[in-house]
Amino acid sequence: MGKRKSAAKPPPKKRMDKLDTVFSCPFCNHGSSVECRIDMKNLIGEASCRICQENFSTTVNALTEPIDIYSEWIDECERVNTVEDDDGA
Repeated sequence: MGKRKSAAKPPPKKRMDKLDTVFSCPFCNHGSSVECRIDMKNLIGEASCRICQENFSTTVNALTEPIDIYSEWIDECERVNTVEDDDGA
């Protein structure tokens, strides 16, 4: 008599790498000086530089990560710079 075939084990799940929570400052260009904090109670995300004391706040949702707050800060800086360039020309 033949032996029963055993069910194949599913492959192990790959772990996602953790995203950064510390970034370089767009104003003073100091590496690893911007720290992002998320306050889910008040739905506010804040990125602040420890060196030049610049900060940025935005609204967050349940899916927001620190990289999202930093990216919004960079996008806002670029938007302000393009508006100033248009006004100066």
